[in-house]
Amino acid sequence: MTDRVIVINPNSTEVVTEAMDRALDPLRLEGGPEIESVTNPDGPPGIENQQHVDQVSAHICRIIQARDNDAGAFVIACFSDPGMFAAREVTRKPVFGIAESGILSALSLGSRFGVIAILDKSIPRHIRYIRSLGLESRLAGDMAIGLGVTELADEDRTFARMTKVGETLRDEKGADVLVMGCAGMARYREPLEEKLGIAVVDPAQAAVSMAIPAIRLGQTNSVRRAVS
Repeated sequence: MTDRVIVINPNSTEVVTEAMDRALDPLRLEGGPEIESVTNPDGPPGIENQQHVDQVSAHICRIIQARDNDAGAFVIACFSDPGMFAAREVTRKPVFGIAESGILSALSLGSRFGVIAILDKSIPRHIRYIRSLGLESRLAGDMAIGLGVTELADEDRTFARMTKVGETLRDEKGADVLVMGCAGMARYREPLEEKLGIAVVDPAQAAVSMAIPAIRLGQTNSVRRAVS
């Protein structure tokens, strides 16, 4: 199995890929798997509705099939985990979605998690997914900052809104750990955690943290074996 984690940004915004990739630097350890972040050139600027999710699912499968011989594991870096189940049918390599990984990581750090979403219209999609995982009872709340993916580069405005939403989730909803609901938020994890005084999970970091030992242990994708 190749010693490389390929992290796929399903949208076409290179700035998001670059910011996410920088946040993965602490996981680039000597002797560890290479971490490569790639952008979906055919995707929309941001994955902001169900139509976008459905649109990029086929793109993700094509990218994975094209890079299957280069990777030991794949990460789908969008909080909707688009195409994750289909992707697990086209490769024997482990495929991690950042939403699933981020939520599971949050549950190891606290009792009730809150999600910081980008837009209000993202929330029903998040709730459907969390319900499908059987984890709705552990969800304290899901609240939006009201900024699209491409607007997250405005650092002062984004951090101010993330702080306000994080305080509400902590103080009014009872969240003791937060999950950032977009890979484009990666740069804000450390300052937000320091500001709020509770754990904050970057879901892309969480997914890559799961992918690395999967490669080291030589784990494969049981879904692909089942459908072969």
